[in-house]
Amino acid sequence: MKRFVIASALLGTFIVPAWALEEGMYFVGLDTTTHTCSVMTEMKAGMKMMGKYKSKDEAEKAMANMAECKG
Repeated sequence: MKRFVIASALLGTFIVPAWALEEGMYFVGLDTTTHTCSVMTEMKAGMKMMGKYKSKDEAEKAMANMAECKG
């Protein structure tokens, strides 16, 4: 039983920070010079915001359906 508790605690110390990385806002940005889109966690200079999303998966799905991002 003691091993199970210790193993669970160690596993939790690695999994919880990974979940934290996935949370937050994701943006689909269009690079105005290369005309390519990408998913990012913060907008950079020279990028046009195409949308804000709660998860990376949502942003990637939305980007796949954007006409500006297909070229």
